[in-house]
Amino acid sequence: MSAPIPNVRPQPDQVLVDIVDYVLNVPVVSDDSALALSTARHCLIDTLGCGLEALSYPACTRLLGPIVPGTIVPHGAKVPGTSFQLDPVQAAFNIGAMIRWLDFNDTWLAAEWGHPSDNLGAILATADWLSRTAVTHGKPPLTMRHVLEAMVKAHEIQGCIALENSFNQVGLDHVLLVKRASTAVAGQMLGLTRDELINAVSLAMVDGQALRTYRHAPNTGSRKSWAAGDATSRGVRLALMAKTGEMGYPSALTAKTWGFYDVSFKGRPFRFQRPYGTYVMENVLFKIAFPAEFHAQTAAEAAMTLHGQLAQQGKTAQDVKRITIRTHAAAIRIIDKTGPLANPADRDHCIQYMVAVPLLFGRLTAADYEDDIAGDPRIDALRAKTVCVEDPRFTQDYHDPAKRSIANALTVELNDGTTLPEVVVEYPIGHRRRRDEGLPLLIEKFKTNLARRFPAKQQHAILDVSLDAARLEAMPVNEYVDLYVI
Repeated sequence: MSAPIPNVRPQPDQVLVDIVDYVLNVPVVSDDSALALSTARHCLIDTLGCGLEALSYPACTRLLGPIVPGTIVPHGAKVPGTSFQLDPVQAAFNIGAMIRWLDFNDTWLAAEWGHPSDNLGAILATADWLSRTAVTHGKPPLTMRHVLEAMVKAHEIQGCIALENSFNQVGLDHVLLVKRASTAVAGQMLGLTRDELINAVSLAMVDGQALRTYRHAPNTGSRKSWAAGDATSRGVRLALMAKTGEMGYPSALTAKTWGFYDVSFKGRPFRFQRPYGTYVMENVLFKIAFPAEFHAQTAAEAAMTLHGQLAQQGKTAQDVKRITIRTHAAAIRIIDKTGPLANPADRDHCIQYMVAVPLLFGRLTAADYEDDIAGDPRIDALRAKTVCVEDPRFTQDYHDPAKRSIANALTVELNDGTTLPEVVVEYPIGHRRRRDEGLPLLIEKFKTNLARRFPAKQQHAILDVSLDAARLEAMPVNEYVDLYVI
């Protein structure tokens, strides 16, 4: 007979403690953090802009609003670009779903992939609700500096765990990291004690975690566009539960047989490359040029270059015999896809599609994943001529902390037997190595997205504050969010 498990309540897992002590005790106020806060300001506007663009798509907007139609929550959080005022849990879902819908917000690539700005759903909803509630009681609201600092910490929690731990290899989706980070930073804003916050983060770990099946053939679908909204809103919910005194589960990770490691991670404990600081925000990848899964960003850029070269020679994509994509292992694992593509979510996770469209049209926009464009038979014809091969050096450089490249190289062979020179792009325009080139374009992307939703006067009011670091950081959260209300 096996010995019974001792029923002695253990000390909290060190992973939980480290997250909580970082959130509660490590300030993001120093000369060393200047780059992190500056990047966070750009991340804020880019993330909100992505959400505004998503409001042009009915598939997204039909999921937004209160759970019960017509419900308005006094002093609730407002949803940018809309007239909704909701409880913070549902507001977090709304904001998170908008942000992620078009696959155009920031990205973090490591052993696990993800989008740290997904956490803005929880951060902004919680901060706005707390601020509006405080004002009604004659207390000071939170400022946008609080939001920026929470963004830095949420990015760091999600990104540092992702550096060495691959959840996709056990079939779990990266949004479990969003849930954990959102729970931690929302709990800090809610004023949870250390013990309460450890309870909250443990609850996020005990939760059932989303399967990646909605990101992969044959099940790729629109859940991948709202899964982060679901995760970030769940983080707010769990933090609120912990604030009521709801108990936690201290060995949620390490419990023999029943903990996360044994149940869901093949018995392996998490590994860490570095302590929590500001590394992730400083090195995050912005999606600037294309609304596409990030492993294809450099492939799409190379395809744009080849589109121009074909035009210069009087050729078109119909003159192409074969396309070879030299790429890295992660791209092959996630977006190397043949066969029919069922929906926009399927198409923006197919590298062959994301190369074919710019080769044909000299562009790749969110609208290019819709059925009317996808119905062009030339796209699938080019997809059928495209093959991916892994370059081990590209894979090595992808994982190298000093490089963190996301390289793709395209070679086009023509029907007349000639081959165009290979076009290699190692770093996308949103990479830290191309910040000087990328940030002006990021601001232009934000301006374009503001213009989709607001009249000129409102656009200028948002821009004036958003691009002025001192004014933005000092502004009450509720007043900043009010600038985005329809």
